[in-house]
Amino acid sequence: MLRTDGPNQIVLASGSPRRKELLAQVGLSPVAIVPANTVEVRLEGEKPKALVERLACRKAEVVAKTLNGKWVVAADTVVVAGNRILGKPSTQVEARKFLQLLSGRRHRVLTGVVVIRPDGELSRRTVTTTITFKRLEGDEIERYLSSGEWHGKAGAYAIQGYAGAFVRHLTGSYSNVVGLPLYETLALLRGSGFVFSREINVVKKNDG
Repeated sequence: MLRTDGPNQIVLASGSPRRKELLAQVGLSPVAIVPANTVEVRLEGEKPKALVERLACRKAEVVAKTLNGKWVVAADTVVVAGNRILGKPSTQVEARKFLQLLSGRRHRVLTGVVVIRPDGELSRRTVTTTITFKRLEGDEIERYLSSGEWHGKAGAYAIQGYAGAFVRHLTGSYSNVVGLPLYETLALLRGSGFVFSREINVVKKNDG
């Protein structure tokens, strides 16, 4: 496994186990997991891209202020259906509405990724994946809701779980939908001067 030591230590500004697992998938082991615990509120009239960039930057900056000499990685993900931004549902009722809205239609998943260097320099990128769901029957939605898999998931679903069966078509980064676009995250780190202990190559995946 790729490991970081000395000055090249990554801190993940997220409590998401999925993001930690994705980093581990490409051999990166954060020295610390530090959730930023910021308030995720959309500003009036704020576009999806601006929203995920602002929230990811805020998460990274909050955590970076408490650390010295570390590389901070943060991300924020939303699902966009038409003109509606779907974050993480707070109740099962809201989750049901999200899934009914996504049924049989195309939507987008946007993730803003931010890297802050030990010297405070910030780099960011937003990645978009387009997904088309099959038409969901009412009993399918109810079974999914009863599984509890929707908890804490943007758009009320986890593509790496049972909801993977809902996907008819995907264009773009699969890992982006899980929570962290790996190709772009590694590119940001590398472009910011991060030195990997052992070089790896990640091919950008398009499942479309």
